[in-house]
Amino acid sequence: MKFHYQCTTCGEQYHTDEVIYLCPKCEKHNDSEQPPRGVLKVLYDYQHIPHEFDELKKKEFLPLLPIKSLSSLPNLRIGKTPLYLVQRLDDHQLNFDLYIKDDSQNPTFSFKDRASAIVSAFAKEHDIHTIVAASTGNAGSSLAGIAAAQGQKAIIYVPASAPKAKLTQILMYGAELRTVDGNYDMAFDLSIQATREHGWYNRNTAFNPLTIEGKKTVAFELFDQLRSLPDRIFVPVGDGVIISGVYKGYEDLLKLGIIDRMPVIIAVQAQRSSNLISNLYHDAFEYTPSNTVADSISVDIPRNFYMARDFLLKYEGETASVSDDEILAASKLLARNTGIFAEPAAAAAFAGFLKYLDQGLITEGSKNVVLSTGSGLKDLEAVQSIL
Repeated sequence: MKFHYQCTTCGEQYHTDEVIYLCPKCEKHNDSEQPPRGVLKVLYDYQHIPHEFDELKKKEFLPLLPIKSLSSLPNLRIGKTPLYLVQRLDDHQLNFDLYIKDDSQNPTFSFKDRASAIVSAFAKEHDIHTIVAASTGNAGSSLAGIAAAQGQKAIIYVPASAPKAKLTQILMYGAELRTVDGNYDMAFDLSIQATREHGWYNRNTAFNPLTIEGKKTVAFELFDQLRSLPDRIFVPVGDGVIISGVYKGYEDLLKLGIIDRMPVIIAVQAQRSSNLISNLYHDAFEYTPSNTVADSISVDIPRNFYMARDFLLKYEGETASVSDDEILAASKLLARNTGIFAEPAAAAAFAGFLKYLDQGLITEGSKNVVLSTGSGLKDLEAVQSIL
């Protein structure tokens, strides 16, 4: 086997090529009102993986992916998204480097395609034809699009309040749409129930461990595009999977000796959905119901809380919370200065950067990356108030 799983809670290891979600030992102790324990981490035989980055790149990082062949991936350009250098903001010359990693250039216009591609490829290699997911919109439209490209069936549970553009995408891709009269957490639970009852393969983040393996590829691309480590990376955070993926990618490079340190990664959350960063230093998890314009990061119970917290504490990550007004203002500022129209969840990362800038925390000559995770065309209603 080229990889195995390790439980982030109890440390138990699982050597299997078959479908596995949470750690069986820890899952039975989970409480629906708490973030799940037993999330699995994918590990590789790092001693037998090339320790030269360019050699890994030639192989398109297959030795660090939980699939057997690149031919199992969909015939779409996923990842390899542009990294733009921004030199001015509102006619002010910057004395530091600001880069925008624009993942809205993925096939379904969001970062989530990275995860969907790996899950779909794994399903293809295991002769699985139906994949289910819960989503506030982006993960669902992503799975629907990737499944369409692969000839697979996708079943998507979403809150009925999800943006119309995202629901339209899901239907246009031919997926089965199941709207839920409730929030993301309810959709998540229903999709898990459906998985158990019907045996469908589940794509849910912080449930299917392969999603992080797809999302980590952004770290490989950033290292390739910059040919060095940035000083800071600003990441929008909801359930904690994207930021865990960024950390996991750099951690793989650390284990191979390709890099010698971890960049400072900033978890940016909406103030009205900040249940992950507000619980980082608490023994008991407590949440406040989320209500933010940034629907893609609106989460009551962050499903990947414990892994994300472990990464942030281990590698001394930082946090920022931003108001809805700051998010919308950041979206407009980003668009008029760069030509990149980001949805509110993606603009939250840029709002976090602007907060650091206002506080004098961005030093002269530093390299700063903002991860822009989705297109503003996915949620036009959100920005109507500032037009």
